[in-house]
Amino acid sequence: MNDPYDFGRIAAANSLSDVYSMGGKPLTAMNIVCFPIKDMDKSVLRSILEGGLDVIHKAGAVMVGGHSVEDPELKYGLSVTGIVHPEHFLTNSGARPGDMLVLTKPLGTGVLATALKGRLLDDWTTSVLTDLMATLNKDAAEVMSETGVNACTDITGFGLIGHALEMAKASNVGMRIYADKVPVIPEAKDFAVMGMIPAGSHLNRKFCAHHLDISPSINPILLDLFSDAQTSGGLLISVPAQKIHTLVQRLLERETPAAHVIGEVISEPSGVIQIR
Repeated sequence: MNDPYDFGRIAAANSLSDVYSMGGKPLTAMNIVCFPIKDMDKSVLRSILEGGLDVIHKAGAVMVGGHSVEDPELKYGLSVTGIVHPEHFLTNSGARPGDMLVLTKPLGTGVLATALKGRLLDDWTTSVLTDLMATLNKDAAEVMSETGVNACTDITGFGLIGHALEMAKASNVGMRIYADKVPVIPEAKDFAVMGMIPAGSHLNRKFCAHHLDISPSINPILLDLFSDAQTSGGLLISVPAQKIHTLVQRLLERETPAAHVIGEVISEPSGVIQIR
């Protein structure tokens, strides 16, 4: 994120994520940018827009314009439109008891971004972080559409537990997360131990607290990471158990950042996330 080109790629990937979580295909995108023209050189803005355009093209979408505003704080994002086949439209309300839960990116981008702001990351970890956040959910979305799944949500600002809770409530089911199966960026664990937890992550955990059933053996650091507010996180997919092998195998073939079975959908207690 020291490179403005990377900032453009990351913001674009994050903006396209909602379309992919519905099993859709992006069609058009419009830039929305706030830029401190008096304090930053136009070359920075150019790099950001080039980065966004690069990701838009990778998504198979078309840039159709945009809006810019002079602002003392730099902001960039996209307004995206797309299409979803009516027979393959996915929401977060279709999870069914007996489904398995699959996550397609490791957790920890919020922790590492906080460490980066504190100038604590080395170049290699910064590269790992930015590449992960700039990776589209395109391959994972195409695989789940081909396989046929019941529900999906992207993991972004509410963290894993926040988005899983949304899915559980919308589907009127409960969920059981296998803590040791959840993929986490290794360096994020180290920085979480150091206290590099974003404020939003603390709020996520507080908001979900009354809907969590946590085993006493769970490491509190893992709970911080499960609450971690993600930028351009992966997809959390609820898939029928008989399709789990096919889904995971196809995700591995497409080399998605992760293809981990992290839990299961249960009928009771409804609206509760068990962490075991």
